[in-house]
Amino acid sequence: MSSTPLSPAALGRVYAALLVQVLISAGTYLAGKRAMEELPPSTTILWRFLLSGAVFALLLAFTPGPKLPPRAEWRRVLWLGLLAGPVNQLLFFNGLARTPAAHGALLYALTPLGVYLTSLLRGQERASARALAGIITAFAGVAVLLLGRGLASAQGSLGGDLLILGAVVAWVLYTTEGRPFASSHGPIRATAWSMLAATVLMLPMAPFALRPVETLNASLTAQACVLYVALLTSVVAYLIWYYALSKVPASKVAIFSNLQPVATAIAAWALLDEALHGALAVGGVLVIAGVRLTQGASVQPPATPAGSQGRGVR
Repeated sequence: MSSTPLSPAALGRVYAALLVQVLISAGTYLAGKRAMEELPPSTTILWRFLLSGAVFALLLAFTPGPKLPPRAEWRRVLWLGLLAGPVNQLLFFNGLARTPAAHGALLYALTPLGVYLTSLLRGQERASARALAGIITAFAGVAVLLLGRGLASAQGSLGGDLLILGAVVAWVLYTTEGRPFASSHGPIRATAWSMLAATVLMLPMAPFALRPVETLNASLTAQACVLYVALLTSVVAYLIWYYALSKVPASKVAIFSNLQPVATAIAAWALLDEALHGALAVGGVLVIAGVRLTQGASVQPPATPAGSQGRGVR
């Protein structure tokens, strides 16, 4: 990705798009929970990818340029598809079915922290005291979130939270692996290829999870929620995510994801009557504060020869 700074107008467009992405992503938790009141998680996921895959196939068909990824990139495309589809979404939706929507949003606020830790593990950046303080603070917030109501009373929620944590790990890998891919091929093709790969990998579930009669007999609200996660989340929000990553550093993109827990918690309280209990408030503040500390840290590249550094996520 070029280090040339964007003009204020161009930067404003990126940030405006990210605000739209935050709102869409916040609604995803609510739409997903509502759809799963009538449909199993596997059915909701499968329809999500079938519909979004069809849209991405049409998008590629009418976008100038190559329709298929270079043969040398097929392995990476399949890996990104595996992370975005079977791994991330199966963990996410099964976790969301077992835990409040606000919990899911708070746990996803760990995404920028995970991106930062991944860059450390790859030796692409050096840690700082402020970043370390952010890591400790964020994980303290997760501990409060998971255990604040006590293990005995939160076992179901704890299991759902742990599934969503696994989904967060998959999303972190999807982001860090996908950023150079988006920089090389553009956000439209990078997103479309990876999501089409995810759709293909989800197809073996069809005989067991498609349930067309049950889906058609679901309420219009449930069907609208499936369309929401298929078209707005999987198409619009994913395109914005890779678009932003191709324009500005990942840390700048990640700052906006920290707005999701607040938006989701308020929406869940207003629409789903989910309680804003004390553990949620304390854990949320700690998670957000920790992620912001980490992303605000001044981190320098490691002291290695210039030509030996890999492509990192900042």
